[in-house]
Amino acid sequence: MKVGFISLGCSKNLVDTEMMIGLFKKNNFEIVNNPQQADIIVINTCGFIEPAKEEAINTILEMAEYKNQNCKYLIVTGCLAQRYKEDLIKELPEVDLFIKFSEYDTIWEQIKQLINDKTEEKSMAKQANNNTKEQRITTDNHISQNEKLDFLNRVISTGDNFAYIRIAEGCNNFCTFCAIPYIRGRFTSRKIEDILEEAKRLVSKGYKELIIIAQDTSKYGVDIYGKPMLDKLLHKISEIDGIEWIRFLYTYPETITDELIQEVKNNDKICKYFDIPMQHISDRILKKMNRKSTGESIRNLITKLRKEIPGVVIRSTLMVGFPGETEEDFEELYEFVKWAKLDKLGCFAYSKEEGTVASRMENQVHPMTKKRRYNKIMALQQEISKENMKKHIGKTLKVLVENSTAGNEYINVQENSEKNSNTNKFEYDCIGRTYMDVPDIDGVIYIKGIAKPNTFVNCKVTDFKEYDLMGEIK
Repeated sequence: MKVGFISLGCSKNLVDTEMMIGLFKKNNFEIVNNPQQADIIVINTCGFIEPAKEEAINTILEMAEYKNQNCKYLIVTGCLAQRYKEDLIKELPEVDLFIKFSEYDTIWEQIKQLINDKTEEKSMAKQANNNTKEQRITTDNHISQNEKLDFLNRVISTGDNFAYIRIAEGCNNFCTFCAIPYIRGRFTSRKIEDILEEAKRLVSKGYKELIIIAQDTSKYGVDIYGKPMLDKLLHKISEIDGIEWIRFLYTYPETITDELIQEVKNNDKICKYFDIPMQHISDRILKKMNRKSTGESIRNLITKLRKEIPGVVIRSTLMVGFPGETEEDFEELYEFVKWAKLDKLGCFAYSKEEGTVASRMENQVHPMTKKRRYNKIMALQQEISKENMKKHIGKTLKVLVENSTAGNEYINVQENSEKNSNTNKFEYDCIGRTYMDVPDIDGVIYIKGIAKPNTFVNCKVTDFKEYDLMGEIK
């Protein structure tokens, strides 16, 4: 039988999808990319915020159309299934099986039962009878889930250049706007030896870059080793022969230790890149969000990182329109963006999520106000980004080549570019990333000159375009 996968949401969810692909391959299923060819379609959903839920529902309905063609079974997994399984069973009879990720250690038994022509009614009844048990697993048994999941045999879906390593599951932060702890459960770290075994296997397959992920990587190890161990983990990974770049994402500002900063500073294999979800700068709003940092501590952290690590890239996300956010709060945030001049910045408007503390707060901000504040922040950051990108012209940077074009191709250059003021085209042969670029999140560098994918080259930066650089191989 042939099976096709659709993975929605974040990179952490993608790791689950890759493990499921590995499970099907292990059991001699053929993996296909075209849903028209699939006997089984598996959709791994996100249920973090309202737009993600809508995308998941629309995708399920779209894939259900293939049941009138070749598809025999439609399976839905992930956060949406975890959060709303019972409701979805009633509302989406097109789906043959909903699987919570708290059930992933029994996923193959459920799939075998489905394929062995069990009736849909019996299958759904069995799931309904297990609801209480499943909720207990979600909240109390994530460590056993980490141990049972097959990280080693997952099929990497991100190409040949990089792979993710998920080092922990769940979250203990309980930010008042976020449903993740209720969906994914408590924060539980994987053992260092298990992570290293996975990293060695990935490097042996030719991956040059490993990206370390979790809901909060800076808390790695606290639950099983009694203290933050991210710096130790990164150092041990860097000792693996063949690894060239290591990144880590999602470090909360209050738990970035001096030891971690020094490890990044002194270890040439670790990209000088910090992804720090700050969310806001107003002490009043941070407290309402149940964030542990303050405006002063965030500013001090930025200053320290730039002082300790020359060339460090700082990326963050901010939220506008949180309940009770006043114009004064927003202006403080706007002035912070002006001051910080962060290298990378994402912004999103607060989304009222059921079951969260913030959803019950008074003084919800009007959608138009949220949109205006979002647009104002992003317009400012676009100008800051131009200034930051311009500083790299003339520098030589190490670049990981991701792909090469069949022939010379062109890209429109930045309107304010000095280098190419008399032309609006840049001819390039390859596309790559610098240490400043996380795949699928940040920009790229367009390269003039021939190089093989999954190799490193030195490029001299000659120009820029919004969030991307242009350069030539030296």
